[in-house]
Amino acid sequence: MGYIVVFVTCPDKSTAEKIADGLIKEKLAACVNITGDVNSVYFWKGNIEKDQEYLMIIKTTEELFEKLEKFIKDSHPYTVPEIIGMPIIKGSKEYLDWIDQTVSREQ
Repeated sequence: MGYIVVFVTCPDKSTAEKIADGLIKEKLAACVNITGDVNSVYFWKGNIEKDQEYLMIIKTTEELFEKLEKFIKDSHPYTVPEIIGMPIIKGSKEYLDWIDQTVSREQ
């Protein structure tokens, strides 16, 4: 089973917490960290935009990415939310075992 970290930005803390709670409840993620005061600068619809956002750092498995992505898109207020999955190349066996034991086994 492959492990990934998924990055998702949200417009506010309550949105991030709502999505994080749902991901954990649905066993789509083992852990979600929420950081604040992320300054985002990006190009959108012909303009340079600047926003303060909250960053979610989600630990899950590669096999659950599509379900996690759908859950986030269904729950997120952005038209095009950032949903970027990156492989975990190395990790402590105990932590990776914990991810396996925590997330859904139903594929």
